[in-house]
Amino acid sequence: MDRECVLLLPSVCEVLADSGRSVPDDTSLEKLLDWFTGLTEAGGSLLEACPCLLKFISTVVPNKASDPGVLSFTLRLTGLMAASEDGFKMLQEQSVLNQVFNLQHWQEAGLWDDPCLRIGWILGLRSMLQHPKALSFFVQSDFIASLLQLQTDKSLFVASAANQMLAHILLFFQKVSSAGSNGVNNKEEDERRIHHSVTDLESPAVPMETCEEYGAVVKGISEYLKESLIPKENTKLHQSLQILKLLALLLAQAGPPLRDKLLETVTDSLEELVAAGCSQLTLPLMDVILAANSSCGPDGRVPDQRVTRLLSSMLTISRPADLIHAAAALLCRGHHDTVHTARAVRILLLPLDIITGLTLLGTNTTADEHQVSVFEQLKSKTSCISMICVCLTNTPQITLTPSEVLPCLPVLIVTAVVSLLRICSGISSSSSAGCSEVWRNVIGSGKVQKCALDALTALNSSPGAKEKISEVFTILIQYLNNPDSDPTVLHKSYQAFIKWIGVCTDLSLITDQLRQDLVEVVKKRACDMRWEVRDSTVEFLGHLAGVHVSVTSGEDVCDASEALLGGCWATPLLKEALQDPESYVRASAISALAKTLTHSWQQGAALTQDQTEIVSRLLEILSQDTEGFPRRAAVQYFISWFLSHSSLSPPSSSTPSTSFLMQCVRTVLSQGSADLDWEVKVHTLELAELLLDQAFSAHRGYRKGSDAHRALQHPYGVVSDRAYTLHTHTVTHTEAAQSDLAHVVKQGVISALLSGLVDCDRPVGLKACRLLIILRETICPLSLGALDAMATVSCELLGRGWGKEITKILGMEKSDRAREADISAQRSFSGADGGGDSVTVSVCEVLRSLDLDERLDVLTQSSDHVHNSPLSLLQDILTASAAHTHPDTKPGQEVIVDCY
Repeated sequence: MDRECVLLLPSVCEVLADSGRSVPDDTSLEKLLDWFTGLTEAGGSLLEACPCLLKFISTVVPNKASDPGVLSFTLRLTGLMAASEDGFKMLQEQSVLNQVFNLQHWQEAGLWDDPCLRIGWILGLRSMLQHPKALSFFVQSDFIASLLQLQTDKSLFVASAANQMLAHILLFFQKVSSAGSNGVNNKEEDERRIHHSVTDLESPAVPMETCEEYGAVVKGISEYLKESLIPKENTKLHQSLQILKLLALLLAQAGPPLRDKLLETVTDSLEELVAAGCSQLTLPLMDVILAANSSCGPDGRVPDQRVTRLLSSMLTISRPADLIHAAAALLCRGHHDTVHTARAVRILLLPLDIITGLTLLGTNTTADEHQVSVFEQLKSKTSCISMICVCLTNTPQITLTPSEVLPCLPVLIVTAVVSLLRICSGISSSSSAGCSEVWRNVIGSGKVQKCALDALTALNSSPGAKEKISEVFTILIQYLNNPDSDPTVLHKSYQAFIKWIGVCTDLSLITDQLRQDLVEVVKKRACDMRWEVRDSTVEFLGHLAGVHVSVTSGEDVCDASEALLGGCWATPLLKEALQDPESYVRASAISALAKTLTHSWQQGAALTQDQTEIVSRLLEILSQDTEGFPRRAAVQYFISWFLSHSSLSPPSSSTPSTSFLMQCVRTVLSQGSADLDWEVKVHTLELAELLLDQAFSAHRGYRKGSDAHRALQHPYGVVSDRAYTLHTHTVTHTEAAQSDLAHVVKQGVISALLSGLVDCDRPVGLKACRLLIILRETICPLSLGALDAMATVSCELLGRGWGKEITKILGMEKSDRAREADISAQRSFSGADGGGDSVTVSVCEVLRSLDLDERLDVLTQSSDHVHNSPLSLLQDILTASAAHTHPDTKPGQEVIVDCY
């Protein structure tokens, strides 16, 4: 522990123990506990390092006037110190534990009614219960009865903490060390330990009294669970829910002895709950049963018959809605019992079978005893929509079940979802085979439509899906064309379309009429009055351009936008969307344009007039748009363009397209680095990094700064997922390095990096600093003669903004070590008076003089390292207390403790 902290801690303890001086910020106590916990987990002893803590506890506990928050802190601190056997022994010898955790003392003092104290009591005991001696203390003090009473505490926080405490006791003490333990986590020692079940009385490492005490705890808790599972009245339903959650947790993690004991005790109560038919308990009940079932068979043993019986009961309950939920829970938990899984699948397909009229269950209906009750429930609109949505959510999982479980071909389920979508939109006629009596409940239901579209999207990978491509596209276009479709339904329709396009090996199954219909509907939706619809439409065009298909088998692959839409009108439509009044739409349009034009860029084609106008508009957006989303997307557009272009031709090549691109890049660097949005600036630095990679990748010692990770991705980022490799060239002479450095200076890369270095946004400064260090390591470790040559490459620092900041930093450094400065460096910085004039400086000298490594350390640490130290915390508590009690302190002038 830091010496300064040790010196301050007694004063802090005195402040906390003084009932007349309350702590103005309660979080300071949590921070202290965090600090003490960290010291303990590191293997330190709080009692040895901080003897004042013992005096603090002895002072606070007897004082009935102590602040409840401080008392709760004291209880938790005591438990933390008693977590090691040595600490427990020392506190036990001085009767501190009996004093601190004595319930009668707190009740007589009238403090037990405060939930803060009850929480402290629970959490303190939980921290302490890390070794058998603590368990003995817990049992001998008869705390189990009190802990069980707290399960129904009026405070939900207290009840929850007590609930978790029960789980900790049962699960932690299933196994105890074969050797002595100090209760502190020690990984090397833990690896050497051989744990024995405390119920294994033949183990010589487990004391007999520990086995008996743990057995008594298990018995007491099991009996409590058994009695508490059955709600005696409606007000007790919450208690049953809590107990079921606890039981599911225990059965999922318990070893065989504990699991068997729990099942033996609570099975009758569980069966009674199943028979009682409480809908609110269906899912928690299934969680318990499935947890018990999955924990019974990992070693190949036959599943517990009690659990199998419970599972069968859950799948035969008479309430259709609960039956559907139970079947869904079984399927979602990855249950592998063929008999029960097959039954669950049939239950989940039954509502779809009824409403669509398709024979999803086959000809064998003997197992469909629930058909009548489910049909009656489907007549109610609320329950119908709920049940159908549950079934739809599980259809993708159903199609992946083994053939012996599935009663029909997977492709028939796809047909059923398409049929349901037709019914929802009112397309199906009354002569269809489905139950028209139920249709009225789902026609126009947005909830069912969204669930069905989600299901259809996920079903694209199910067996036999390709056979249904034409039907799927037909229904999706109908939904896109439907004037009653809300924006979310349209968005999901677009998503489903993109997913199913990926299934196509070729587009020969898609008729010309379907293509024409798609073109018309996309044009219509691009002009929709709702911005969400326009946004989804331009996003769709971008995604479509990124999907590669062939028109017919054996033909060359092209993007789906060109194959389905003809491609000639998509770019003008997206270009028009750049003028959209909604910023999200403008950003999506920029992203879609980049994806649409990527193919043209990769082929090295000359820019068309449309493309040139788009670039001009994007530069305008970057400099004038008031929203950040479009500006971020604009920078990402140029990144994508640069990557596509650089993968084709060497940087030395000179074409009109190359010249125009590099001219734009320089403008983007200049405008982007001066942007107010930090993400725009980070993306601008990404572009600068690509220019560095292109210029110096072939130079010895150069390393790419973001091979491992790119800067934060953004939903409107337009860089293609495709991997690009920048063209590099071999460099053998210093002259080439000098030329490359001069080139990046001319492009504005150095200015962008220096601007980012002094930026107020830490992510910007951090990225700029890393890139500058990479550049310094590439061009500065050259020979003395080479350095002389590189020193001739200079850049200009303006006398305002970031240039003034850099000049000031360099000037401060020169004044601190003026005697060590060489004459040439003085000449480089002559005239740097911090005024309005610009200064020309050597790039190499700047890189060597900025103390970039030290700056990187500060930026990497973040500001927290200054304010979040334990010493800062202790000082804040003392300062806040002094200000709080000072007679001259005015309201509003209190010192607030640092919150971290």
